[in-house]
Amino acid sequence: MLLTLTWAAERGIEIGPLFLRYYQMLFFAGFLAGFYLMRRYFSKEGVSQEVLDNLLIYTVVATIIGARLGHVFFYDWAYYKQHVTEIFMPWKGGLASHGAAVVIPLVLYYFTKTQLKSSGKSFLWLMDRVVITVALAGAFIRLGNFTNSEIYGEPANQQFETVFLRPVLDYSETYFSNAVESLQFESTGEVLETDSLSLPQYDLIITPKGKTEIGALQSIVEVHLIPLFNLQKKDNRHLYIPEDAYLQPSNNGKFHLTVYGIPRLPSQLAESLAYLVIFGFLFFLGERKQLQYEGRIFGLFLVTVFGFRILIEFFKANQKAFEAGMSLNMGQWLSIPLVVIGLILFVQSFLSRSKS
Repeated sequence: MLLTLTWAAERGIEIGPLFLRYYQMLFFAGFLAGFYLMRRYFSKEGVSQEVLDNLLIYTVVATIIGARLGHVFFYDWAYYKQHVTEIFMPWKGGLASHGAAVVIPLVLYYFTKTQLKSSGKSFLWLMDRVVITVALAGAFIRLGNFTNSEIYGEPANQQFETVFLRPVLDYSETYFSNAVESLQFESTGEVLETDSLSLPQYDLIITPKGKTEIGALQSIVEVHLIPLFNLQKKDNRHLYIPEDAYLQPSNNGKFHLTVYGIPRLPSQLAESLAYLVIFGFLFFLGERKQLQYEGRIFGLFLVTVFGFRILIEFFKANQKAFEAGMSLNMGQWLSIPLVVIGLILFVQSFLSRSKS
């Protein structure tokens, strides 16, 4: 028995003139939760509140810059080398966690030398504690990716499958707002069996704007929607409209169209749950005195987070077209050296203990 979740919600909420995305709110909620956890560690070990405030600023800046540069150079350099000014516009394009994984340690190494020098705390002392909060933030961020309808799984029928219809609504709002007031998807409970997937059926209810007639709306369906959605590559496809689909008028002035969603694995939720479990595991180890062995928690973080990232990428849609022909995608290749570094740190923590 499949449970199909239809995700067609808005990406955020309007507060006066502002539109706040759920992704943004979850992103900063992750940092806020991390801040309070780090305050606990700093308070227990005699590090001042002023240093913690500076750490928050350094970490936020390093995360945004690192994640942005990671996206630019790892995933989309062919585009950004032609549009250099857009590198500095993170709202255009995306962010990549591997870039943050490189830049954050570099920035915090500098932070250790300048802000923690007087307290006698080392770089590994700091990273062992920071990564616990980063795992928690990662859970928030992946949940934000779900609300943003991005970084989703491959088309597949799973026990918990998701149809992401928000991109379809965005397309309509962008290009057909002069003719269409709103679109609404209602599940019929039926499916269309294909060679590879069972596609859940929807009644697409179209509310026209003004006196838009059925002929104009049918033209939009045939000329724009059917060619666009039916010919999209599988990594970006969310809707199938039969070639012979025709609008059916109803008595309330709305029109109905039978369409089919493309079910996907909600990999964002799987990642969010995994990072939450990893956070709990690392926090538990910290409470069990494992923080006294420098590098151990940091190493475990790299092994577990990026090891899981290598695994989950097998079930995710490619983020960029160039990944289609790769045996391992970009995220997996970038995760491998981080896992190796984590193993080295973990082993060294035991060797250092035996020497002492």
